[in-house]
Amino acid sequence: MKWKWPRTALGWKEALSKYIYVVLVIVAGVVLLLMPGGERDSPQAESPAREEAFDLEAFEEKLERALSQVEGAGETKVVLTLDGGSRQVLARNQDQERDGGSSNTVVTVGKGSGQQEVVPLQTVAPQFRGALVVCPGGEDPQVRLKLIGAVAALTGLGSDRISVCAGG
Repeated sequence: MKWKWPRTALGWKEALSKYIYVVLVIVAGVVLLLMPGGERDSPQAESPAREEAFDLEAFEEKLERALSQVEGAGETKVVLTLDGGSRQVLARNQDQERDGGSSNTVVTVGKGSGQQEVVPLQTVAPQFRGALVVCPGGEDPQVRLKLIGAVAALTGLGSDRISVCAGG
């Protein structure tokens, strides 16, 4: 015995077979909308990449802890001054023109919704201008020489820009 389709089901069967691809696209779209999007669009996911700015206070604290370990120095306090701030080197696109000239443009990336963002290649830390180290052992010439050498090695400053003073 062969099974027969009811009349309303036959109408749906014909419509479904006629528009099968449209129905498949709609179903695929609904499935994609219901899938979790992940963390890629959240601003928190971009934060670590942007936190490359130079933190002067943290660097001073780290330097204080390191210099306090120098024999005879005691507990140190460090003050650093900077020439300007940190800066970013941006990606650039240089085009050669037929007449021998060239144009130089900053490379940008579209972030959607008409937003553009520049492409940074690297972040350059600021240059140090000078350093002051205050510690109880600052009057001893040997301790002073060790501290000046350590600060010079860590900051790139010359010894003429580093001052070591005795303090209590």
